[in-house]
Amino acid sequence: MTEQAERYDRIAAGYAQWWAPIISPAAVTILDQVADAIEAGAERILDIGTGTGTLPVAILRRWPHVRVTAIDASFGMIEMAGAEADRLLSPAARLGLDLHVAFADELPIDDASVDVAVSSFVLQLVPNRFQALREAHRVLVPGGLLAYVTWLADDRAFPPDSDFDAALDEVGIGAREWDDRPGDVPSVDSAIRQMRRAGFRDVEAIAGLLEHPFDVEGYLHFMTEFDEEDLVAEMDPDLRRTFEAAFRRRLDKRSAAELALRLPTITARGTRR
Repeated sequence: MTEQAERYDRIAAGYAQWWAPIISPAAVTILDQVADAIEAGAERILDIGTGTGTLPVAILRRWPHVRVTAIDASFGMIEMAGAEADRLLSPAARLGLDLHVAFADELPIDDASVDVAVSSFVLQLVPNRFQALREAHRVLVPGGLLAYVTWLADDRAFPPDSDFDAALDEVGIGAREWDDRPGDVPSVDSAIRQMRRAGFRDVEAIAGLLEHPFDVEGYLHFMTEFDEEDLVAEMDPDLRRTFEAAFRRRLDKRSAAELALRLPTITARGTRR
């Protein structure tokens, strides 16, 4: 198991509570990209990197007659996806979902056995996106459709993140070291070129924007109970109270516009040759 898969095992419950609801509105837009194919008769659907099961649940609610195979590298995420499907789907629709622990670049699926493949906010995480696209191409039937949404590279800053680091500085811990995001898609054109190289035709891609309106308490809890939970949990109780007070004090000065998370996305689709 990869280090990344182990991390998602640890955060699966927090992901379902805090992150999945934020990205879900953008994730489910991918269904509109494949609606024509499904309504024309496509019945075998693959979700690559299902996370907590947002797409399979939405698919089976909209098209309860199809069968969805959903894979994720994290066992914890697959367990959470199963629990969400049990909670949100009717017993009949739940029978249409198969869940498997597997990697996007090594799909345990036969050649030309899938009509439609979808993926939401996963292809920025895979070690090799081209290989994952080639795997999707392999398992699709000729004329099968792949559609995905993920992050578009961007250098814009989110002001409340600076408040978190300033509060860390204030209590003597020091600001976080930021990692680059090499997996984000560089541009619309690059997404189109990569899908074409992977063997897809009629490729289209468009830029979008995910927006989520945080409030002060919501963002404070998002950071301390999910996004940076490991860091905050290591603080002793007095230090944590001091840090949270410093963080909240800064957030209180932010306008609603500054507290709104805005992240650029890219949606791409193509047909297997």
